[in-house]
Amino acid sequence: MDGSMEFTMGLSDGIAWPWPIAVYLFFAGISGGAIATAIFIRFYKGQTENTPFYKAAALISFVTISLGMLCLVLDLTNPLFFWRILVYYNLNSVMSIGVIALTAYIPLVALITLFAFEDEIRKIPALGMLLPVIEKLKGVRRPCEVAVLILAMAVCAYTGFLISALIRFPIINTSVLPALFIASGISAGAASAKMLAVSMFKEEMHSQDMKLLHGAEWPIMAAEILFIFMIAMSLFTGNAGMQSAFSAFHIGDWAGVFWLGVVGVGFCGPLLLNFATSKRVSHSAQAFYASGVCAVTGMMCLRLFIIYAGQNFAI
Repeated sequence: MDGSMEFTMGLSDGIAWPWPIAVYLFFAGISGGAIATAIFIRFYKGQTENTPFYKAAALISFVTISLGMLCLVLDLTNPLFFWRILVYYNLNSVMSIGVIALTAYIPLVALITLFAFEDEIRKIPALGMLLPVIEKLKGVRRPCEVAVLILAMAVCAYTGFLISALIRFPIINTSVLPALFIASGISAGAASAKMLAVSMFKEEMHSQDMKLLHGAEWPIMAAEILFIFMIAMSLFTGNAGMQSAFSAFHIGDWAGVFWLGVVGVGFCGPLLLNFATSKRVSHSAQAFYASGVCAVTGMMCLRLFIIYAGQNFAI
């Protein structure tokens, strides 16, 4: 059996998925959401400079996808043979298709990060060897950004397709999951990049980019809520097995993770912070960071709920 098939079966065999998978889904969503948001703003506003938000998104995207891949490799039965999944492909496997996308996505994100930090690299003599690479590839920067935008959305959606392939679990096996993971990835990725842009790259909290992102938060959150509602209603109105799975939303420890973590922290947290500080400028900084933390925490809780609550109910 080839390496890719061993890898795929290692993820799908049995009920309990180990924690590295949940963490990988979290990091991949953050990575794709952050860089996709930054590139979209760059195209939408016709930006040519490396803005603080663009730098923050590039850095977060590269770091999180690297950490996510580390988690994925550590979950292999034989981690030292991870190279096999880069050589052996099965185009009938969701995992193999995802690996192909990631194989292109990761080096392109690294290249985008080099472009974003060109000015900083010029100030560090030890990194001078990277400058010829940047100069030589500047002519293909735009096509690279287009490719990364497409691949970033594919990576966010792929994490949903990956686990929705497990047909035995009604909560997991739903066509809405990839769309939900795209929306939540964009929400949490943008929130992470916003916090880093303000704290590390001195972006103004009320800059044009920040205002644009703030305005997009609510439609994205509304889309997340709609997708979750669609999943819940499809279970509630489905067959006996699906109706049994619906109880994960109101029975057991994972129901608490959903209502406290996803709904309470992820959705209600930013909303309440916005109302509580709308007329108190002195608390805008605290609310800004708290809202970002809520968005990221809510995304992680959503991944945990989908994976672990979803596996408690098999058809």
